[in-house]
Amino acid sequence: MNHRSFCIILLICLLPEAANAQNKFIPYNHSNIRYEGRIGKQKNAAELSWSGTTVTLYFKGTNVAAILQDLDTANYYNVIIDDKIIFKIHAERVKKSYVLAKGLPNKKHKVQLFKRTEWYMGKTWFYGFETSQNTSILQPPPAPKRKIEFYGNSISCGYGMEDSSGNDSRNGYFQNNYLTYAALTARHFNAQYSCIARSGIGIMISWDRLIMPEMYDRLDATDPNSKWDFAKYTPDVVIVSLFQNDCWLTNMPEHEQFRYRFGTTTPNKNYIIAAYRSFIEKLRSKYPKAHIICALGNMDATREGSPWPGYIQQAVLQLKDAKIYTHFFKYKNTPGHPKTSEQKAMAVSLIDFIEKKIKW
Repeated sequence: MNHRSFCIILLICLLPEAANAQNKFIPYNHSNIRYEGRIGKQKNAAELSWSGTTVTLYFKGTNVAAILQDLDTANYYNVIIDDKIIFKIHAERVKKSYVLAKGLPNKKHKVQLFKRTEWYMGKTWFYGFETSQNTSILQPPPAPKRKIEFYGNSISCGYGMEDSSGNDSRNGYFQNNYLTYAALTARHFNAQYSCIARSGIGIMISWDRLIMPEMYDRLDATDPNSKWDFAKYTPDVVIVSLFQNDCWLTNMPEHEQFRYRFGTTTPNKNYIIAAYRSFIEKLRSKYPKAHIICALGNMDATREGSPWPGYIQQAVLQLKDAKIYTHFFKYKNTPGHPKTSEQKAMAVSLIDFIEKKIKW
């Protein structure tokens, strides 16, 4: 082999390494990356699972990518550049880099990954961001002082809200927690946002085995031994929007979850009120100073003549707590789950209630 051939071979071998050398890697645990939501940490990645989980980076440069690996194939993320949604990512099961932005003006920017989908669609490992060597990673501004937290079901998740076919598809493509009443309310008040929700969940009974009193205190919703440290996030305002699924399932004695939870005995009014009160007491024990709003979504649990708002009112009266309120969304009287416009109407209603009732 002559000297010229050797140099060409050496150059070819070094090209991939040279290309990688042009990239700057910002690992998931970098001090300038900001997270919202309950975030698990693995050996070399952050675990993104809950609806509305957000990863944010401020930088000065022209491009940025994120390195992700999904454990399922159903998760979607909004890519938000400078507070504008640009597109959505469908995370894959292989570890790979996703370009979030390129060709930006070389100035300060804010990039966010926002989890549109709920935890039952799987987890995503976030390994970090990737950008060019000349990009400056900036210190984020102070986090918003206000904090808000939601406990809810499919309505809070954003189940099927962008499915215009009328089928309420379970496909994660049609979920978009970013445009739910919950996320809209948080952004209106410039508040940090946490959403503990699962489609089909109830307080006494769910369409699947897990109920909210068993899930509310978990870091990893799939692991009963994974407990959340409530000292890490203390909300000023808590919204509980549950009982829609209880409303249905307590009238379905043939359902396997009815038999599992109640045997052959249909829960009566006192049982239902006590179950709701017990869950709110659990939240009060975690958040002694928070304002707690006991809401009920705009599906048929709030239809005219429904007893379920009354059950919630009775539970709140029994609690005798001046910082616990009730607020019921107007029955939408349309098929299926609330769509984007109906979610917006819920947000307007909740924002108005908070502005009138709560000083924070």
